[in-house]
Amino acid sequence: MIETVQLGGTDKCLYQLVAPLVMNPEVLKQNYNFPFRTTDSFVWFIALENEEVLGFIPVENKRYNAVINNYYIKGKNVHVLELLLNEVIKAMGHIKELAAVSFLEDKEVFLGLGFKAEKQWTRYIRMIRNAKEQ
Repeated sequence: MIETVQLGGTDKCLYQLVAPLVMNPEVLKQNYNFPFRTTDSFVWFIALENEEVLGFIPVENKRYNAVINNYYIKGKNVHVLELLLNEVIKAMGHIKELAAVSFLEDKEVFLGLGFKAEKQWTRYIRMIRNAKEQ
């Protein structure tokens, strides 16, 4: 059974869970070689199954919105992505606008959860989910 946890951006447990992944060449390749970053202003949503990390979505809390960027989902599993996005929406989506720079291949998942496309590039799409419109 998949469980989700929510951790602060500098929580020691966060580093224990994601450090092996964020430094893994295969994970970085899936993220188009962009590094993952975190600070106190981040909240990380992590999916676990039998203590194995199946994916994570770091969310940066900004003044007027929360921003999803540089996430990882093992095997690009749509179920895990939906599960984590629903956790993000449940925790933050009613308070703030959610902005996301998602992989183009994940566009339909985000659209299905109430995000709207704002700008599209070759590999990414910027999407917005306005709390007031939901």
